Amino acid sequence: MLVRKAVITAAARRQRALPLQTLIDRDGAEKSVLSILIEQSLAAGVEEIAVVVWPGNESRYAQAAGSHVSQVRFIPQPEPRGYGHAIHCASSFTGADPFLHMVGDHLYVSAARKPSAERLVELAGKERCSVSGVQATRESLLARFGAVGGRRVQPRGDLYRVDTVIEKPTPTEAEQRLLVPGIRAGYYLCFFGIHVLTPAVMEILGRLLAASSDAPVTLTGALAELARREQYLAVEDEGRRYDLGSPYGLFIAQLALALNGPDRAQVLAQMLELFADREIAGGGVRP
Repeated sequence: MLVRKAVITAAARRQRALPLQTLIDRDGAEKSVLSILIEQSLAAGVEEIAVVVWPGNESRYAQAAGSHVSQVRFIPQPEPRGYGHAIHCASSFTGADPFLHMVGDHLYVSAARKPSAERLVELAGKERCSVSGVQATRESLLARFGAVGGRRVQPRGDLYRVDTVIEKPTPTEAEQRLLVPGIRAGYYLCFFGIHVLTPAVMEILGRLLAASSDAPVTLTGALAELARREQYLAVEDEGRRYDLGSPYGLFIAQLALALNGPDRAQVLAQMLELFADREIAGGGVRP
């Protein structure tokens, strides 16, 4: 299963401006968040990328894509019908092909040899099925993520065959339906924000949208049905996800990029200097 297309969603009201923000990437170059996500997709072997945007934002996103703009198609989401609808807006772009999906309001940083997107694409190709990145997440954060339940695929310790998918479960619901052997108490497998999806997902989303009477449709609902229809895997990701829309989200993501690059020592030294200055200013150090 060759994955040559990617879909990045960026049309949600609280998400629209985040991919346009500029950060310093781990290589020390100034880039938009969108450009960083595009480069991660291309590094995973993707050749064509669709970015789902709010109508009228196409030109701003084209500018943010920079030198990669020729490989990107901008698709408007004409009405706010949810995350699942945003993905389905790219159905004519993906056609009968599998695709990598990333959300535009997160950054993914990994110290592993292979970045997160590349790892998922390779695994999906090998197993010939949909694969979602997941991360063990404490139950206090369940209200922010979709979560999965399933069983480990032996002999690997990081791979799961998914049988249950729930959107933002309550702790009680998670305890009843999402416990996974081997995951420490109080933690659950929540979506990392990167998926490789088969064409069946677009078909399911289309049917859910047709039956929804204009109500919002989630990707999680489609993935729950997918798990009942065909093999669907989840793999624990070694990297970290950074929600750019959370308080200090952009700052924390920038710090993570800096500490994961060749300028790590310089950044750490400047941080220590800053802490020392603050301590002196606060009276914490005496001559």
